[in-house]
Amino acid sequence: MSNLHIFDMDGTLLAGSTANLEVARRLGTLPELHALEARFSAGELDTRGFSAAIHGLWRTLTPADVAAAYAAGPWLTGIADVCADIRRRGEHSAVITMSPDFFAHHLLELGFDDVVASRFPPLPFTAPLDPAGILTPADKVTIADRLRARHGLDPGRCVAYGDSMSDAPLFRHLRNTVAVNADHHLTEIAALHYSGRDLTAAYALGRGLLTTPN
Repeated sequence: MSNLHIFDMDGTLLAGSTANLEVARRLGTLPELHALEARFSAGELDTRGFSAAIHGLWRTLTPADVAAAYAAGPWLTGIADVCADIRRRGEHSAVITMSPDFFAHHLLELGFDDVVASRFPPLPFTAPLDPAGILTPADKVTIADRLRARHGLDPGRCVAYGDSMSDAPLFRHLRNTVAVNADHHLTEIAALHYSGRDLTAAYALGRGLLTTPN
């Protein structure tokens, strides 16, 4: 029987960082991004407002800038190995992230079957941002269920890997969950947790959940 492995990106695959931080570091806009993050933390911006702000901030962003930011990111080791093992077993892998698709879609190069992210217009930005394309934590549940239905899998054949409270709705929805380098807020609701820089170790925990009776 097949399985579905669902990974978060920021703070999970991308250890201790986010797509936005890596792009801001590349463009020299870290102070502006930190100011936006403070407004988001204070509740002044929601995910759509935050995305609209970075759309305005990064008008000159190019695909080359994104590729360089992606390449410089602090990724966990073993990502491609995990994707290859999942595919070799006839299983499925996906990334669901609220971060921009122009960054997250580079993960397809590592062997993920699906990468679902917040939709931005083509780079460099000339078209407006459609707020409907920006994901929220609740959307992770909807997307996971859509992927699961596509592959004909029940929830017990799915494993979610994440690090923050944006993953909490999905972790509450699925029983097979692995918190990766997460704080206590997520580890308290996760089935298992992992701390380290090797995705193959976190993935081994997830495989164990699939073979353990629930």
